[in-house]
Amino acid sequence: MSSESVTHAIKQIVSLALAEDLDDAGDITSRSIFSPEKIGAARVIAREPCVVSGLDAAAEVCLQVDRALVWLPLVEDGQQVPANTEICRIEGGIISILAAERTLLNFLSRLSGIATLTAGFVTAVAMTPARIAATRKTSPGLRLLEKLAVVDGGGELHRMGLYDAVLIKDNHIVAAGGVAAAITAVRQALGKNIPIEVEVETAVELEAAIAAGASCVLLDNMTPGQVRDCVAIAGGKLVVEASGGITLANVVDFAEAGADMISVGALTRSAAGIDFSLEVEK
Repeated sequence: MSSESVTHAIKQIVSLALAEDLDDAGDITSRSIFSPEKIGAARVIAREPCVVSGLDAAAEVCLQVDRALVWLPLVEDGQQVPANTEICRIEGGIISILAAERTLLNFLSRLSGIATLTAGFVTAVAMTPARIAATRKTSPGLRLLEKLAVVDGGGELHRMGLYDAVLIKDNHIVAAGGVAAAITAVRQALGKNIPIEVEVETAVELEAAIAAGASCVLLDNMTPGQVRDCVAIAGGKLVVEASGGITLANVVDFAEAGADMISVGALTRSAAGIDFSLEVEK
């Protein structure tokens, strides 16, 4: 995606998030206590070690709440920080700062959690050639930000959606009448040079994918031993990706089995949020 399309998407996502929290009335508590002229400053602090992600979304929150707010980042996305690190300052109207607080913290918490978990997987396989990738198991409406958080953690996007890469899955194979039939249909529709990835569950399907000219195979829910056997069958003819049931406890086994890429749904499905806080200065 271009930087312009990413920026546009972030604006849309932030707009929807703010609408959930502010609706038309805004922050009725803060507006009841403070005058519009009340100026203040606040610090945003990471309360636990993490890989920071979501700064662009957090900055966009401030911009949409009040263009007069001053956003002063002190770290960068993808940066590993220790606990109690001040990651940014915000200056401006106190009503606006408090109106932005929860939404920007939610983005930072969710996205930094994904980046931090991803970094753990990337570190675990660092001594192997294997690469860690995201999947489409993302929160509805937040895929772009969650995928970018995976990148901040050192992982890879994989495909963004159904529109930007061909991945023939089990249901395609069943409905098409086999691996070869599905691949042939794709090439007839999209051209003979289109890269094609095929999900396979057995060595027989793997051999069929190789014979039909697939460029990548996704080994679904196989054991490390089965992955090793499939890597031997593939013989370097195509990229081998492993997926399904992969955790921090076993990811090294899959990497050492020879998988070129390891896609992990847990990166975006199961990442725990990072504890961030916003503290208004006295």
